[in-house]
Amino acid sequence: MEKYQKSIVELLLVLSTVIFLVGCVSPPPPQRLPAPIGITVPSIKPSPPTLGGSNATTQPGKSTKSIPEHPKPVWVVSSWNELPGWSNESMPEVWNALVHGCERPATNFINICSQLRPLSIADENEQRLFLMTNLQPYKILNTAGEAAGLLTGYFEPVFNASRIKRTGFEVPVYAPTPEILNLKSAHTKWFTRQEIESSTVAQDALRGQEIAWMADPLDVLILQIQGSGRLNILEADGSQKMVKVIYAASNEQPYQSIGRYLLDHLEITDATWPGIKAWALRNPERIKTLLWVNPRFVFFKEVPLENIDLGPKGAQGLELTPGRSVAIDPLYIPYGTPLWMVSDGPTLQLRRWVMAQDTGNAINGPLRADYFVGTGSQAGEIAGHLRQSLSMWALLPR
Repeated sequence: MEKYQKSIVELLLVLSTVIFLVGCVSPPPPQRLPAPIGITVPSIKPSPPTLGGSNATTQPGKSTKSIPEHPKPVWVVSSWNELPGWSNESMPEVWNALVHGCERPATNFINICSQLRPLSIADENEQRLFLMTNLQPYKILNTAGEAAGLLTGYFEPVFNASRIKRTGFEVPVYAPTPEILNLKSAHTKWFTRQEIESSTVAQDALRGQEIAWMADPLDVLILQIQGSGRLNILEADGSQKMVKVIYAASNEQPYQSIGRYLLDHLEITDATWPGIKAWALRNPERIKTLLWVNPRFVFFKEVPLENIDLGPKGAQGLELTPGRSVAIDPLYIPYGTPLWMVSDGPTLQLRRWVMAQDTGNAINGPLRADYFVGTGSQAGEIAGHLRQSLSMWALLPR
């Protein structure tokens, strides 16, 4: 009996040693950050986020996101050495983006922002050291614990327009009526796109609301999908004026992609804007009915063009910086958060500092971003083809 008890004791000692050693070599669990300020994230079973397509419903400065129950993503503590390309990043560009973002800083960045301007004249090494000393990188994983996300792009289009209706400029860009402005708060919808373009009642309601007239109905749709743009307007007196038009309201109808419609009906194999426009050249008599596939209609407000180097205002309330601003899901990433973004694909190779400054209805989940490419046709060409993998790190004050 004594021999049996001794064997049991020895066995327990061996097991205790094994358990201790296993515990010593096991990696620590990922460190979780709290949810963004003001957002309560209940603890529920994680499920992968739905990754949207293009930023088809982005409206800069107009976030319509509610706060449903969301599983909490994981932000893993990282080091600066883990950020691909960080040592080659341009500090002057980073500093300009960060200083601009500090015009409306997130609460936890107020102290950081107060120290930036004196360092604007510092050399790149000093600036890089300041950021690495004061900010902590966190790798962002989705709710399933995965590191791969989706990056798309958007841009600010530029079109010629006329202040008055004339031959060649016969497609209106409308400002909203008071009734349309109140649709969202009233939780009601207005006429569909088809009804707006064919109903006497709708057209009577919009008479006098024309901001300008454009030549191509597809270009008007592009303007509506991007949510803002620049118009080079020919005034009634023959002078030219460049203005911005920004999102003011919509008819609150659902968005439907005409590119997806053409793909599903085997009309095209290239659903980019060049591909859609090529289809339109072959089928001019069908353009109107194609546009009616999308019942959503956007109304605009004209504003002065103050800084030609910056884009439209994003949801953070600041003008977007080409190549340095992204739209994110604010339920997961607060506005004003600096991000390190890595994306490899056929359109762009990106390893760069960007600022979370906008959102859109198609931008859902912690690893989903829309990259503001810039202004004009070249930016539009890049944005139209951009759809590739994404990795991101949040850079937060220590």
